[in-house]
Amino acid sequence: MPAIITNKFRIHNAEQFSESFSEAAANVYYLGIGRPQAYTTSTRGDSRTENEGSDTSPLTPVDSVKDEFYYFDDLLAAKRVTSSDVSYVIPRRNWTTGTVYDYYRHDYGNRITGTTTTQTSNSGASTIWDSTFYVLTEDNNVYKCLDNNSDATSTVKPTGTSTSILTTGDGYKWKYMYTLSAAQQTNFLSTDFMAVATDGTVSSAATDGAINIVKIKTAGTGGTDGTHTGIAIRGDGSSGTVSVTISSGAVTAVTVTSAGSGYTFGYITVADIITAGGTGLSGTELDCIIEPKGGHGFNAVKELGGYYIMLNTNFEAAETSNSGDFTTENDFRRVALIRDPDASGSAASATTLRGTKAVLVTSPSGNFTVDEEINQATTGAVGKVVEWDSSNNILYYIQTRFNDEGVDANGDLTAFSGTNVITGQGSGVTATPSSSTTTVDSISFTSGYAGSEIDEDTGDVIYVENRAPITRASDQTENVKLIIEF
Repeated sequence: MPAIITNKFRIHNAEQFSESFSEAAANVYYLGIGRPQAYTTSTRGDSRTENEGSDTSPLTPVDSVKDEFYYFDDLLAAKRVTSSDVSYVIPRRNWTTGTVYDYYRHDYGNRITGTTTTQTSNSGASTIWDSTFYVLTEDNNVYKCLDNNSDATSTVKPTGTSTSILTTGDGYKWKYMYTLSAAQQTNFLSTDFMAVATDGTVSSAATDGAINIVKIKTAGTGGTDGTHTGIAIRGDGSSGTVSVTISSGAVTAVTVTSAGSGYTFGYITVADIITAGGTGLSGTELDCIIEPKGGHGFNAVKELGGYYIMLNTNFEAAETSNSGDFTTENDFRRVALIRDPDASGSAASATTLRGTKAVLVTSPSGNFTVDEEINQATTGAVGKVVEWDSSNNILYYIQTRFNDEGVDANGDLTAFSGTNVITGQGSGVTATPSSSTTTVDSISFTSGYAGSEIDEDTGDVIYVENRAPITRASDQTENVKLIIEF
């Protein structure tokens, strides 16, 4: 049973996702960073080894129940993604002189009448969304190509923001769609993608069902030479007319003199051309190019295939909320998008959330080292140092389900507790956890301990990316542009 999921369904899904950030009962999304420890072949708590790849070649994440639990183990921090951080985007295609661009057709992928061949673009694309039918110029204007002058090279850059169809000196016809704003250029423009939005002026000027382009499929023979006018575009619309130029008996040009409105199909008959003066013409076939619903420019997101969503998030050197939840003392190797997590037993809402555990210690014998293993001999607890705050005597750490990172010699994940001495296995530093319940550097410690601000294993991890290590610095901001294709 042949079937397809249409492009409109993809756009619908993109719309639902985008709206989920701002609707009345909105979802809450956090983009988290994690994995300070290197990728390796490690032994898990169940005594089995697992190959994680390497820092230069990390393995692709696995979509499994098991791994979703693991992603919380080494989470460093997470930042809320708001509706202003989200935009529809489309693949970026810069206008470059000397390029043959595809032109908009409503029937890419359909069988050409009388043949078993499908209609494809000049670039070979069999769908409008895969064709190169729009461009971004250096003026940050976006244009849709309506006619490429019989597959000629584009040598004249389209310019201007007129709502009328623009014909350039190289014979191309362009439709201005919108201009990238300064904010869109900053937040939603990358090497490969760019924001897409509908310009209100362009949308208001669009005519539903107009026919502005007619292509010559078969030129025919035997017609009377000259330019013959007043020829109707037939179909389910009205008021569309063209003039047809015949030279040496064949149709050489078709000019739309009135685009009309209301067409979802249209055609021009040989009989009407003959009646207009093209006596003797036969074998001619002309293709009326049907515009998208609402007309060109009415809805740029749908017209240009905006079934991609970009999330733009900055991880600043020291996020001001919660006194620096994002450590700059360690690197990270994972980015994850989490939907509707909890924090301290309730729905998370803070701008940033710390993902590490922490312990307030007294009288340390030295400075703990980043990434070293820490042990608590009395309890058997094992952890990995993420950051050592020597000013406040706060030890930030993670505990995973792997040997030397969280589980003890028996494979048990044991919590650090009490005032039992903690020892750094690399540095040799020893420190005693505080017994006090207090707040230090905006972190609340109960009997010397503080858990992660984001509740483990809550919400849904809906995107994960493993990557080579990203080193953080106190004067550095990482910008993550996450593109989701629906």
